[in-house]
Amino acid sequence: MEKNEINPVSYGKLIGKVESLEHKVESLEKDIKELLELANRSKGGLWTGMMIASSIGGFIGYFMHLFSGK
Repeated sequence: MEKNEINPVSYGKLIGKVESLEHKVESLEKDIKELLELANRSKGGLWTGMMIASSIGGFIGYFMHLFSGK
């Protein structure tokens, strides 16, 4: 066999590995998209929680100031 000849068995194995890796990459892309969507949803929940906590803190501070007479 010459150096430039392609071994069909090795070539077939290589094609199989490439197809397997393509499938894995597609799966990883899908998982990353799902994680990104989850992170974006979490951001909205975080800001809502911050808004609620700051509102409650503001009301408590206002009433404490109102009732303390200062």
